[in-house]
Amino acid sequence: MTRYSTENNSGRQGHVHLLMLLCATLVSTSFTVGEMIADSLDPAALTLVRFIVAALILLPVISFKHGLRVSLSSCLRYSMISGCLVIFFWCMFYSLRYTTALNTSVLFTLVPALSGIYAALLIRERLGRNRLVALVLGLLGALWVIFRGDLNLLLSLSWNRGDVIFFLGCLAMALYTPLVRIFHRGEAMEVMTFWVLVTGCLWLMPLGGTALYQLSWSEVALDTWLWIVYLACFSTVISFYLTQYAIPVIGPTRTMAYSYLYPALVLGLDVLLGHGWPEARVLPGIVVILAAMLVLQIPADYWQRKS
Repeated sequence: MTRYSTENNSGRQGHVHLLMLLCATLVSTSFTVGEMIADSLDPAALTLVRFIVAALILLPVISFKHGLRVSLSSCLRYSMISGCLVIFFWCMFYSLRYTTALNTSVLFTLVPALSGIYAALLIRERLGRNRLVALVLGLLGALWVIFRGDLNLLLSLSWNRGDVIFFLGCLAMALYTPLVRIFHRGEAMEVMTFWVLVTGCLWLMPLGGTALYQLSWSEVALDTWLWIVYLACFSTVISFYLTQYAIPVIGPTRTMAYSYLYPALVLGLDVLLGHGWPEARVLPGIVVILAAMLVLQIPADYWQRKS
């Protein structure tokens, strides 16, 4: 397994954090777009089309720069990673039939804590006391927003059907960054991104292919296809590449911590689209989430130097 130093790449970390801010902005739009088109296609078909379009966008680049030869062992590595993504995106599109973009973006903030647990177990990533506290605070902030600051709702565990489905997807997505760290063998990140998309298509083909075959294409609006192209290009190809580029430099937990920005970004997008402002009692939870994200970006050895 290739080993990386996540704390001694200071020369690269500055621009990686800027790239992850861009990545968070792009990914946050996928919740709103997904909510808009969730009822237009079967979730498996929608995810399959998204992966196919994304793979086709990368195909000329990969073919010209690196060639299309890949070993069976590499395919198995990429399939492990893409399996997590396929489960997540299927759950995302299916859940958005029953819940909102804001709810899914907030539930996604549970992923850094789950990913941190996986990373500690699978790759022995050291979180430290301060990061553990930040992860707990992020969880509490996420719960605050999900239940709108209402303790009675929290105690009654009144999640809707979509929230439960998306949470299952989050359990799968949390494995994504540790698996990238484990299975990356030094190949160019666009190569890993391409083959993750290709193997993802293979995972999706049984369900998604059947749904596409049965689809009445004329009944799908043109703007739905345009939004799928947007998701494939910006929220898939670019975000996958940026995430996979960041993981070896800043580590799985710090990379996934940028998902704490999603609720605020989704709220901002909703306001711009005229969907109104959120309830005031939701805002303290978002403040806590953002504070947790900032703490998680501080290198672990910083706290050791201070102690």
